[in-house]
Amino acid sequence: MGKEIIAIAEAFSNERDIPRKKIFEALELALATATKKKYSVEVAVRVQIDQKEGSYRTYRRWTVVDNGPLENPSYEITLDAASLDHPGIQIGDVVEEEIESVQFDRITIQTAKQVLSQKVKDAEREQVISEQRDKVGQIVNATVKKMSRDTMVLDLGKNAEAVLKRDQIIPRETYGRGDRVKVYMQEIKTDPSRGPQIICTRTSPEFLRELFSIEVPEIGDDVIEIMGVARDPGSRAKISVRSKDKRIDPRGACIGMRGARVMAVSNELSGEKIDVVLWDENLAQYVTNAMEPAEVSRIIINEDTHSISIAVSPENLALAIGRNGQNVRLASQLLGWELKVMTEQEMEEGIKAEEGKVIKLFVDNLNIDEEFAQALADIGFTNLEEIAYVPVEELLVIDGLDEDTAKALQGYAKEALSKLNAEELEQGLLELKKLDCIDDELGKKLVGKGIKTLEDLADQAVDDLTDLEGVDEKKAGEIIMAARNETWFKDEAK
Repeated sequence: MGKEIIAIAEAFSNERDIPRKKIFEALELALATATKKKYSVEVAVRVQIDQKEGSYRTYRRWTVVDNGPLENPSYEITLDAASLDHPGIQIGDVVEEEIESVQFDRITIQTAKQVLSQKVKDAEREQVISEQRDKVGQIVNATVKKMSRDTMVLDLGKNAEAVLKRDQIIPRETYGRGDRVKVYMQEIKTDPSRGPQIICTRTSPEFLRELFSIEVPEIGDDVIEIMGVARDPGSRAKISVRSKDKRIDPRGACIGMRGARVMAVSNELSGEKIDVVLWDENLAQYVTNAMEPAEVSRIIINEDTHSISIAVSPENLALAIGRNGQNVRLASQLLGWELKVMTEQEMEEGIKAEEGKVIKLFVDNLNIDEEFAQALADIGFTNLEEIAYVPVEELLVIDGLDEDTAKALQGYAKEALSKLNAEELEQGLLELKKLDCIDDELGKKLVGKGIKTLEDLADQAVDDLTDLEGVDEKKAGEIIMAARNETWFKDEAK
């Protein structure tokens, strides 16, 4: 019997060029499978083969679980029962008992061959995948092998296949079997039923980035750096670049002589128009460059909302926005900021409206007239917090304002803030206490966290509330669901 096992292992190892260790693992699995068939219930079995002699021993296994009713008595044992023969054993450990081994007969040999065949296929597939792992994040040449409604199977050579899904193909592109295609290898995804799958794309920003890296030697040599890419696949794209060598024009290098380089990339992308944008560390200048071909006349950056307002002349408005908002959308993706495009007049009106709100806020809360409020706004103050807590010296830049008056002004600002906060707390408590599960103490904590309405509360996740004292995951979930039932699902309940 031992000689037969050794002979099978040697034969498969030599014939399929598989390590002996893998062969013995498959044989052990086959013997364990044959052993399980002797039982009327599912059991856990382990077989250990002596790789020198070919002899083997079989063990039945139980997993140690907490005391109480067993969900799967055929392969579980309670901690108390296991401790009788194995003092010091812990939950999660495995208890084994040697049992009679099955004979290595014709049926077992057949099972072993089936297991080995599957192992061989898995090993060959893994070997093919391993050879492709180094190509993830690169462009590869492929041949269309099969096509279906939703996916296209590509032949990468050396028995390797990849998947290109329909939504990863540039719109209006058509391919037939045997056609050559360039794709970007995005990832290798593990599918429990199909095994590892190589996923490719032609629509991702990374594909455009890699095409430029290939076409522009300066990028490959790390002299020019790609700072950002935004795409509307098959229609238009923006790519921002900068040079690490002041002698080299990064934009000109990417465009090439008479546009040859950018045209080569565009042709690969089915005519996708590409704007090469000059990156600038000055955000305002970068915005101006990203909005080309439209000319920007004024920019206001709001870091609190991470948004940028852009003013253009009326005749430039349509160009700045682009067809279906494409130009401003791509510029926004490239910059990572929300862009708002408007005419110069609209921006001016918006500035005056905001300034009017600020002046009214100061007049109503600081016991000052409009002229003084205007002076505060002119030097950049926009809210009461700034006035209350800035160094006094920053207020003294206003003509005629002395230190005592500045301190008095800060006192008024702090009093106003205290009053507004009290009103805000009162309104927030009134709103939040509509829910029976929220009392004064919890309501104050929620308002202090910036949650002032039931809508605010409904938008929270459980993790957002568990940092509050006395609120665990269960209570947080109950509070949020109560708020959602009162807001989101109220109409449905009717």
